[in-house]
Amino acid sequence: MNDRGSETKTSFLYKCIKNDIASGVLAPGERLPSKRDLAEHLDISVMTVENTYICLEEEGYIYARPRSGYYVSELEISQTKLRSNAGVPHIIEHLPEELRSGGSDTGDIHVKGMARIMRRILSDNPDIMLQASPAYGCAVLRNAIADYLFRFRGMQVQPANILIGSGSEYLYGIIVQLLGRDTVIGIEYPSYNKIEKVYRASGVMIEHLPMTIDGISSEALAGTKANVLHVTPFHSYPTGVTASAGKRYEYLSWADKNDRIIVEDDFDSELSFFMKPIDTLYQMDSSGRVIYMNTFSKSMASGIRIAYMILPGHLLERYEQNLSFYSCTVPVFDQYVLAEYIADGSFERHLNRKRRAGR
Repeated sequence: MNDRGSETKTSFLYKCIKNDIASGVLAPGERLPSKRDLAEHLDISVMTVENTYICLEEEGYIYARPRSGYYVSELEISQTKLRSNAGVPHIIEHLPEELRSGGSDTGDIHVKGMARIMRRILSDNPDIMLQASPAYGCAVLRNAIADYLFRFRGMQVQPANILIGSGSEYLYGIIVQLLGRDTVIGIEYPSYNKIEKVYRASGVMIEHLPMTIDGISSEALAGTKANVLHVTPFHSYPTGVTASAGKRYEYLSWADKNDRIIVEDDFDSELSFFMKPIDTLYQMDSSGRVIYMNTFSKSMASGIRIAYMILPGHLLERYEQNLSFYSCTVPVFDQYVLAEYIADGSFERHLNRKRRAGR
């Protein structure tokens, strides 16, 4: 525990145990030390161990047996590993100098606080509303998103791999053009109806994959002819199902076979009531099979039509070759306002208020 740096003891212990499970050091069915024994061994509090075990149980890495203790879950792990927590280098772009500000007022996306950010940006950059956005989105927003994902989610993301677009539906269409119209996309059934509508309107075939209490049915997944899987692992709509760690590894194992791709639609994850945000498929993947996407329309307000996706390296190269002629569909001014809202901590404070208020 002495080499944890500034990380909390709970977070550090959680990652250590999770890494041991993912790497096979802790075998399926193996009993974990009691909370008291582990606390004494590591010279930490029993509460720290208890919180760690709760986090691991919430994500499905371990399970409890009454009056017996905690045991390691059976996970289907294939060529997966956790990404390192190294710092994230920023991309550089010749746009007006990045702005800084103090925090916003309390309230649910406090309108006056947001208005102050807008006035500051217009005051320092009066021509910003007339500027054309770079094709991939403004560097200031892509950097802010990468920093946020690292701070809040523990995701190491290169800003250069982030693409900005005006809402999830727009990005669904980009994904079809990127992967090809001969793609067969497997979707959760039932699922958010716009997902299927947009994909069908884009000319691709859709296959319904029935949901169970833990995610897509294993039998349906094994038998699907789809070569792309579109999933919402956290709080899938309308079922409310959150896939366990074991199910997520099953998805990744499926993708490792036959050059398949997963689209991880993480639209609701910031509002998680778990003690820590659940690991994304993007974090768990080491073979570049996951396209991660999220939107601020759900976490902030439906009128904020800004979403983003993260492309693995080989798909980013394909995008650059075939689709980089597209202009970004989000105005520069909107991107700068959101970037500052994220960078000064207002976005994370807003999320904390929403979680405390029960959404």
